[in-house]
Amino acid sequence: MTADPRKNRLEFNKLQKRLRRNVGTAIVDFNMIEEGDKVMVCLSGGKDSYGMLDILMNLQKTALVSFELVAVNLDQKQPGFPEHILPEYLSTLNVEYHIVERDTYSVVKELVPEGKTYCGWCSRLRRGTLYGFAEEIGATKIALGHHRDDIIETLFLNLFHGGKLKAMPPKLLSDDKRNIVIRPMAYCAEADLAEYAVHKQFPIIPCDLCGSQDGLQRQVTKRMLAEWQKEHPGRIENIFSAICNVSPSQLADRNLFDFQNLEIDRPERTPDKIEAVQLWQ
Repeated sequence: MTADPRKNRLEFNKLQKRLRRNVGTAIVDFNMIEEGDKVMVCLSGGKDSYGMLDILMNLQKTALVSFELVAVNLDQKQPGFPEHILPEYLSTLNVEYHIVERDTYSVVKELVPEGKTYCGWCSRLRRGTLYGFAEEIGATKIALGHHRDDIIETLFLNLFHGGKLKAMPPKLLSDDKRNIVIRPMAYCAEADLAEYAVHKQFPIIPCDLCGSQDGLQRQVTKRMLAEWQKEHPGRIENIFSAICNVSPSQLADRNLFDFQNLEIDRPERTPDKIEAVQLWQ
């Protein structure tokens, strides 16, 4: 940020409009929020979820549909987790909120071998708890704070380490069909959300309290993408465009496209047409 308050304000206004536009466009494109929805906004204490709640609260004031917002944080009992920060922050906002306490940290410690990352199991247990709580409070949508960069990173993680061509969808029906997950910031760049968090001075809680973040493949992938963007500006945007423009017939998944039953559809030539063609050979 510059030292000029007027310029800072102008830059922030542009940033805020861009984020609101991107979130609003994603909501419309994927029909994420409908009339009467009760949206459970999942807060981790990171910049992305803070930004999501703030932007949704602003859009709620001007949206053409009426919907509720409920902020929910899952306290997983990680050592050193500052339990006071989120309740203190949320109590200053005009929004319903809940702090759900589940000691999933101890469970993960038992399940994960020494030296391995906790993130996979932690994510599964967190997701299951939040799904159940959404049903308890009657939430019709569960909003997660993943942004465009998260989606692209997940694409490459699955490609390099899972042998699958998949990422994170902006809208998802859970396997048991009991919950719909939405990612309103699917079109937002992480850099914009980081800058927004600085302007808004969100009380950030780090996601490395468990000490399992060193050497994560996601961090390696993030660095790779940053290098690509530096060397080839616009590459990140092109990758995301590709995620939104898939041609199943140009890949090799037999479940998505019926390669086995392809047939020629060639009209028979009449003698006149054959003669005309031969003239030009």
